Amino acid sequence: MLDFQAALFALAAIALLAATGWALSVAKHDVSIVDSLWSLFFLLGAVVYAASLDAIGPRAALLLALVAIWALRLSGYITWRNRGEPEDRRYQAIRARNQPGFAWKSLYLVFGLQGLLAWVISAPLYAGIGAAAPLSALDYAGAALWAVGFVFEAVADGQLVRFKSDPANRGKVLDHGLWRYSRHPNYFGEALLWWGWFLVAVAAGGWWTVFAPLLMTFLLLKVSGVALLEKDIGERRPDYRAYVARTNAFIPGRPRETA
Repeated sequence: MLDFQAALFALAAIALLAATGWALSVAKHDVSIVDSLWSLFFLLGAVVYAASLDAIGPRAALLLALVAIWALRLSGYITWRNRGEPEDRRYQAIRARNQPGFAWKSLYLVFGLQGLLAWVISAPLYAGIGAAAPLSALDYAGAALWAVGFVFEAVADGQLVRFKSDPANRGKVLDHGLWRYSRHPNYFGEALLWWGWFLVAVAAGGWWTVFAPLLMTFLLLKVSGVALLEKDIGERRPDYRAYVARTNAFIPGRPRETA
């Protein structure tokens, strides 16, 4: 069982990584780097939790493997996607709203905030890694749900990359593959991941960590995910309005008939 000192060590490690990323962002004049660090915050926290144990049990090993696979793929994908690109327009808007002095303000507005959020949301990993009880059917159910979410997210990201790499698709809407059934299948997969980790935490007695997948799902739907990306996309891309009319925003479903 982990004590709260392990959680504080994880917070300190995440804060150090966030500060390093912030320093690099100041040099590059681009805070988009925080998107590449987001999943690595969780991996770092999980490693610290595991390092705090006298011995790593099967549940800790399972969670470490799942977190590493997810975090490295997502960080690598985002880093590759953003290479050579200007600062993301979301962060450009934040930068404009917080001038003068955004270079310093971004330490807590962007990097500090995301690092703290990651630490809070990593509660299921803290609970699961710290439990010595043997694996149960609920652990395997959680791992299966994680696998479905991971495949959903990775396949959706791959379909988006292929679509955008074709110059003939410039200005068009991706509405085939998984994107035919959900406007944000990658975010849906991300949510499933977190509910899978929560089931593993529940198997370890961490039912109290339910706030973490709830918060992550809320962020994906209402804050940094669906709501933010679709705020003005209908104005910038008129074809997207028809896509919205026939396609679920989050949970995949059969496309609706439109007049």
